[in-house]
Amino acid sequence: MQSSNIKLQLRDYIRYKFLNSLFFGISIGSIFVIYAPIEPATYSIGGILLAVCMLFVAKLYGYMMHIKVFFYITIFIESTVLLFVGFFLLFGYSYMTAISIYIGYQVTFIFGNYLVRIETITLKKTAILSFVDVAKQRGYLFGMIASYGFYKVLEYLHVHDKKIQIYDLHVALFILQIFILYFVFRAFYYRG
Repeated sequence: MQSSNIKLQLRDYIRYKFLNSLFFGISIGSIFVIYAPIEPATYSIGGILLAVCMLFVAKLYGYMMHIKVFFYITIFIESTVLLFVGFFLLFGYSYMTAISIYIGYQVTFIFGNYLVRIETITLKKTAILSFVDVAKQRGYLFGMIASYGFYKVLEYLHVHDKKIQIYDLHVALFILQIFILYFVFRAFYYRG
């Protein structure tokens, strides 16, 4: 791993990973409604392209295994998520929105294996990796609970239209994603 002026701040990184998993836990159910206009064959094509791109990224590990690239890719992924949540809020439900969000998620998944590898190399110690993984699992669990509660509250308020429920949920996700980006910048502290 190359030296860099970027240093990982563990507490803020753990907060980031918790919020990132919270986002995933909250949003997971909404994808099925958003993706409804997409034809099933698209998922096969997307899966093939994803596998090819992940293979390409894996071949570049020799150039990517340092904290500066880790930081830039993390910022890229979290900014992409913010963009496609914002895109959904601006343009609502349509085939174009569904396919754009699908492509956005696929782009973020391309770097999934890389992020796991670089995180392990960067954090090094088993105890620290355990803290991060516990934070991720708690975030995901709380996210699933929060989304369930959110939908039940909307039903109690007589909002039964799934599309309205998902749209309202994405307002909260947009705000959450801003906090996620904030903690990414805090986690990757630059020492000039």
